[in-house]
Amino acid sequence: MAVEDVERWIEQFIALMRTFPVDDFTFIATPLLCIVVGGIVLYYTHVDYWDKPRRYSVPGPKKPEEFKILENPTIKAPGSTAIQCYAPATGQFLGFVNPSTPAGLDRAIAQAATAQEKWATTTFNERRKVLRSMLQHILENQKQICEVSSLDSGKTMVDAQLGEIMVTAEKLQWTIKHGEAALRPSRRPTNLLMAYKKNTVQYEPLGVVAALVSWNYPFHNLIGPIISAIFSGNGIVVKVSEQTCWSAAYYTSIARGALVAHGHDPQLIQSVVCWPQAAAHLTSHPGISHLTFIGSRPVCHQVAASAAQSLTPVVAELGGKDAAIVLDSAAPDLPRIAEILLRGTFQASGQNCIGIERIIATPRVYDALLALLTPRVQALRLGLHRDVGAMVSDASFARLEGLVADAVRGGARLLAGGTRHAHPAHPRGFYFAPTLLADVQPGMGIANEECFGPIMTVLRSPTSLPGDVLALANAPRFGLGASVYGRDADPALRAVVQGLRVGNVAVNDFAVFYAVQLPFGGVGGSGYGRFAGEEGLRGLCNAKSVCEDRFGWLGIRTAIPPPVRYPVPDQERGWRFTSGVVGIGYALTLGAKARALWEVVRNS
Repeated sequence: MAVEDVERWIEQFIALMRTFPVDDFTFIATPLLCIVVGGIVLYYTHVDYWDKPRRYSVPGPKKPEEFKILENPTIKAPGSTAIQCYAPATGQFLGFVNPSTPAGLDRAIAQAATAQEKWATTTFNERRKVLRSMLQHILENQKQICEVSSLDSGKTMVDAQLGEIMVTAEKLQWTIKHGEAALRPSRRPTNLLMAYKKNTVQYEPLGVVAALVSWNYPFHNLIGPIISAIFSGNGIVVKVSEQTCWSAAYYTSIARGALVAHGHDPQLIQSVVCWPQAAAHLTSHPGISHLTFIGSRPVCHQVAASAAQSLTPVVAELGGKDAAIVLDSAAPDLPRIAEILLRGTFQASGQNCIGIERIIATPRVYDALLALLTPRVQALRLGLHRDVGAMVSDASFARLEGLVADAVRGGARLLAGGTRHAHPAHPRGFYFAPTLLADVQPGMGIANEECFGPIMTVLRSPTSLPGDVLALANAPRFGLGASVYGRDADPALRAVVQGLRVGNVAVNDFAVFYAVQLPFGGVGGSGYGRFAGEEGLRGLCNAKSVCEDRFGWLGIRTAIPPPVRYPVPDQERGWRFTSGVVGIGYALTLGAKARALWEVVRNS
């Protein structure tokens, strides 16, 4: 159903009501119009009015009693095997988390497997009820969820709202509305020779799946895989990052609470954290049927090699060097575009796998765009309650400073930032100054390596030709996402969109492909496979092909003809017969099919 159809029906309905006298029209049309419009709204939102979500409560993580600032904030505490948790924005000590051992991982997988046996028998309606309650809880407790994320990862509350709550709510809503359609058995076509058969593909849960997720969005990266896993009938084990494991127990309880509220086993959902040396036990475990990995390329090599031991399929999302391409035809829209580029670059301090890592501007717009961006970047304020939050640690600071310095030596202009920042109120916090580099050249390290930090780089395309723009955009080995800005009717815009070697493209916007649950993933160095959307749900299932007799009730079934029954009585005759069968099914002209039919008849 298209929106245009709905609008046309409303217009026709109003025209019909106008045929009544004025008083009758008012009396009849008002309630009927309310009913029609209300029905349309319910149809598009898929709201089941009578199926109220169930409310439940989840205690937040216990915050430390004292505001203790660590001298050297790090996840490895001297003399302890526990993971030391801290707030990156302040250096505040949050607590210790004991990492899982291989035996602990075994127990988590076993518990999820036991719960999954019963969960696999639930209906889509039962699963939707769980997700609706989860969505309601998240919306009602979004402030606490964001505060915990902000404390654990260093992001601002606004960044948490956009990157944790909004996208999680969208994933829940999309799955509630469209998940069943994606996983319902699908009919498939047949052919002339097999016209008496009917074909379907059935999507069945795999069992227990696992996700190894990154630290940049501690809530969404944990809940997202859970949503897809349980709706497709699986149990799940999520390995969270050691960098943000303080919040994991609380966030896991939110998902489990929705199960409990509807009488299901919370052990279906497991979250674990472990040191790298124990992670291979999870990735090679024969009890895991599928792996989703979100992280870096070097670690993915280890994960893929480990998963190969048990032949476990892997979906890998490995970050990118996403380009934002501003074409000549975008000139009248530059103020709006500049705002998007700022948000796309500096959200979550640039620690965003689909963040804008490169801005490629064509000659006509380059200087004007730079004039808009420069004062805005220079004015950005650092702090948990400011514009740009902290980074999760200082592990990448030396690398980022080196990339900036190398670019400047090569002729790039440093217009803002470029170094780590000593925050006057939080000297133990991990801040990197918002950075703007202009005149970046394609051969520079900063134009090819993923920064994953608050660094805006601007490259000038040599010409406005799509070929030259694409040569810059496709140069790095990454291929996750991109955005293109220009007039809708500009032929160059369509040419660039078609020529980008990436998994996701936003036109005149930033990263909206994820906000509408399109299949998400990359090519090349950005990984392989897709999560989100129909493809993401189906990827967590065994796609079972089923071919059945269409008219079995009439006794019409496959029968082996005499010329090819074992033992074959005459090989030459049998070959002519089977050649005729192939001709009937696949010859390109009616005459050829008729000759093939004659071969079948005379050799039967």
